[in-house]
Amino acid sequence: MKRQSIISNYDSFDEDKRAFGTRAEKIEFIYTKKLLNQYIKPSMSVVELGCGTGYYGLYLSSMCKSYHGVDLTPKHIEQFKTKIVKQGLSHLSASVGDATNLPEIKNNYYDAVLVFGPMYHLPREDRQKVIQESKRICKTGGIILFAYINKVGAYLRACIDENLKSRYPNKKANESVLKQGVDDILPDVFFFTMPEEMESDVTENGLAVVNNAGVDFAFNASDINNMTDEKYTAWREIMDYMFTCKSCTGASNHTVLVCRK
Repeated sequence: MKRQSIISNYDSFDEDKRAFGTRAEKIEFIYTKKLLNQYIKPSMSVVELGCGTGYYGLYLSSMCKSYHGVDLTPKHIEQFKTKIVKQGLSHLSASVGDATNLPEIKNNYYDAVLVFGPMYHLPREDRQKVIQESKRICKTGGIILFAYINKVGAYLRACIDENLKSRYPNKKANESVLKQGVDDILPDVFFFTMPEEMESDVTENGLAVVNNAGVDFAFNASDINNMTDEKYTAWREIMDYMFTCKSCTGASNHTVLVCRK
């Protein structure tokens, strides 16, 4: 894993803005929060690997007993810590760390482990390390949520996106995305997988699959943002249906795999 490539990518990117952007940009967060609402309980201690600037941590602040965020990018942790102090959330904390190796966290320590970023940036061998570390720090009977990028869902989105469709599909992208599982533009930063591969990887590491749900199905962002409220309500009904339908999972750009230890 080229850690500096990942850190540099986010140093020049406003991660805070992503969760509060356009209607289309918010979809991933809307459906990921639906999953959190299902699985996070008030008695739980939660750790999030790849916490970014704390979007989910702040959302969960009233839903869990304690929360700790870990992120590879120091800038993100500084921003998150500032928010924690400003809002007086003493049961929240954050630190810089690497999801592939977490010696600072004890075995069987957390009720819930959220992995909401690392899998986007890791080749399969490093994703295996994250699965193993997540299992190690999770209590027996606890839950682990892995967010990842689908090869097909991400590529479909590029093919229909107003700003990208003139470039896709193409032979180079077919080779990079579908065969190698890497981004054709930023191969050192973004890595892709598929629902079947993720489920196989976690079961091989002794975790039980509970759910595997798409959270932002392939769409043209401009179309979503330009919909009337009535049309967007109808579109949300379609997404609600796909969110609960396993056969639709591979058509989502981002997906969340829910496991139990």
